[in-house]
Amino acid sequence: MGLPALEFSDCYLDSPQFRERLKSHEMELEKTNKFIKELIKDGKALIQALKNLSTAKRKFAESLNEFKFQCIGDAETDDEICIAKSLQEFAGVLQNLEDERTRMIENASDVLITPLERFRKEQIAAAKEAKKKYDKETEKYCTVLEKHLSLSAKKKEAHLHEADNQVDHVRQHFYEVSLEYVFKVQEVQERKMFEFVEPLLAFLQGLFTYYHHGYELAKDFNHFKTDLTISIQNTRNRFESTRSEVECLMKKMKENPHEHKSISPHTMEGYLFVQEKRSFVSTWVKYYCSYHREPKRMTLMLFDQKSGGKVGDEDSFTLKSCTRRKTDSIEKRFCFDIEAVDRPGVITMQALSEEDRRLWMEAMDGREPVYTLNRDSQNEGMAQLDVIGFNVVKKFIYAVETRGIDEQGLYRIVGVNSRVQKLLSLAMDPKTCADVELDSTEWEIKTITSAIKHYLRMLPAPLMTYQYQRSFIKAAKLDNPEARVAEIHSIVHRLPEKNRQMLELLMKHLAKVASHHQQNLMTVANLGVVFGPTLLRPQEETVAAIMDIKFQNIVVEILIENHERIFKDMPVSGGGQGNSQLNLPRRRSADSKAPSCSERPLTLFHTPTFSEKDKAVEKRNSVVVNSSADSVNCNSTHNWTRLNNLPTGDGDHDGLQPAKQSQPNSLLPCTFMEPLSSIQQSIQNPKVRSSMSTSPASPSPTSPRSPSWPMFSAPSSPQLASSPSSESSPISTPLRKARALYACKAEHDSELSFIAGTIFDNVHPSREPGWLEGTLDGKTGLIPENYVEFL
Repeated sequence: MGLPALEFSDCYLDSPQFRERLKSHEMELEKTNKFIKELIKDGKALIQALKNLSTAKRKFAESLNEFKFQCIGDAETDDEICIAKSLQEFAGVLQNLEDERTRMIENASDVLITPLERFRKEQIAAAKEAKKKYDKETEKYCTVLEKHLSLSAKKKEAHLHEADNQVDHVRQHFYEVSLEYVFKVQEVQERKMFEFVEPLLAFLQGLFTYYHHGYELAKDFNHFKTDLTISIQNTRNRFESTRSEVECLMKKMKENPHEHKSISPHTMEGYLFVQEKRSFVSTWVKYYCSYHREPKRMTLMLFDQKSGGKVGDEDSFTLKSCTRRKTDSIEKRFCFDIEAVDRPGVITMQALSEEDRRLWMEAMDGREPVYTLNRDSQNEGMAQLDVIGFNVVKKFIYAVETRGIDEQGLYRIVGVNSRVQKLLSLAMDPKTCADVELDSTEWEIKTITSAIKHYLRMLPAPLMTYQYQRSFIKAAKLDNPEARVAEIHSIVHRLPEKNRQMLELLMKHLAKVASHHQQNLMTVANLGVVFGPTLLRPQEETVAAIMDIKFQNIVVEILIENHERIFKDMPVSGGGQGNSQLNLPRRRSADSKAPSCSERPLTLFHTPTFSEKDKAVEKRNSVVVNSSADSVNCNSTHNWTRLNNLPTGDGDHDGLQPAKQSQPNSLLPCTFMEPLSSIQQSIQNPKVRSSMSTSPASPSPTSPRSPSWPMFSAPSSPQLASSPSSESSPISTPLRKARALYACKAEHDSELSFIAGTIFDNVHPSREPGWLEGTLDGKTGLIPENYVEFL
């Protein structure tokens, strides 16, 4: 279970529950702090060990390099030459390898140790300081409040008024400190996901680079190694053949020593920060820039001064105009805008100082800005999913696919707002829509793509509706990828017809855009970042909703990658016992653990409403379901066989009105199908939050938020459901015995702890949805409904 989101509104209530949630965040930060300290200590020891190893290898290489072979005679054979230089080659290889290791070691401190220490000292330490301030203000506020409340009502009015003002001031300051502390705590918790892991990834990348460098050196050395081996063998053979002759000569010299005597430049250049716009924020990137006045050519080169190497290729363009930015128009100082002849849009740059900006503007003949009032943007809710809207979107998509599908940053780079508003107003107006020529260079591709996104934001409700927003998010949190696709597939087919048609049109187009990602750099993940917040914007902006943005992106990614299956095929689902249910747990933020009884399931009520007339009229069979927002429909997948004679349909779980039924509280269970033999070995049965009553032989296997939990007994053959026209009937009979299928640990006094195989007495339905009441060893308590089978 992950950490709970801290809502700012709770700071004003300062409830015990809020303090408990805050305490859990503080404990997590303390644990992270201790772990980072140990990691830094171990990292420094590793770096020191690498330095010692590198020093020893360098000393060995230097010794090899200093030794020189002196061969006998005034000439050397090729083999001798090869052998003579081998030690220098060995030394060169070792030194080259150690040079790479040294670079890795030098970067290791900056890449691994420094970022971790900076994160611990700047972020976690700041959170601790904020906690001290928060605790101090809490004590001060409580003391002042108690003192204020003890004042006698008989005091003078002026004295009481002054005391009231003092308390209000202290209370307001306490609230401000509380909000800042909550903000800082959550900021550090989110930061550690990337600022903590990223240095480790960079360090490992350095190691991989070092090892890859060694591999490349070995390949380059292989040719010399082969030659050296041959030279050594040739030299050995020659030595063996001449040794006898030398020995014979030596003997002759011994015998007759007297018979064998010897015979005798740029207009302006420097660093500038260039604004690069991302999906949600703008970043400033440092470039080394040079400008030639005569051809009006500007060149940018991404250069890392810290490492002293080029990061990217040079980029150049022809200058059109240069305009100074006023301070009140941008948060940064020393900024100016430039326009290029050969590229669209305005490029905002930041000089290093006011004097530096003046020199750049003089070199580029800069001018003062001229501002015009922006027109009011169109109000949200002006667009509709009508014929005009569909025609406009189709027209825009056709223009993008025919003109600029390979344009880099497609949908990520935004157009000028005034141009976007003008294009939309002309295209949406029946009188002028025919005159809009998107093939003309008048409309840039980024203007058209921005118009598509703006149209979707102008809808009264997001395209994927507020009603199903939470359901999509929950589907994205499922652990199993196939389960996510199946659940999203089902939810999509519950959307209103026009919404689904527009979504299909959009996803088909985005899939085509993603297929050109080598050219436009817009992968499926990038498109998810761009469209997730637009298609699935929450109805209320809270901290918890902001944390779910990443799951909105996942939903859009799944829709793009599986658009053909999701929109062309009907989801395989239905009501009654004929349904099969995927045995797939939800995504977890913590390690897997045994399921807990506190994860309360919610009951899913089914009422079959099939008729032949409905089947003839509707394109999609459906089962009207009365459920809570946490309901999970029973989807069958390729992992399970289906009963062909049972009706299938779409279980609607989000906000549909329940059909008329004679027994409103009765349950219609989602029952296991007979699993395929190849799947039986990997069956899991997590504890479910969305409780679905099961037959004795087939417990419900699916949970929206349950950890993985092994199944203790495989399900037996399924029981056939009643006919579609029959009404559902209660599953359990009061005061029966039941056997536990899985173990469960209670987290509340009202619940029972038990192991698999435990027998319960007096088992009957509970008022708590998804739970039963039973007696174990004389104690009566709650039991998860889908954890037991009736005897």
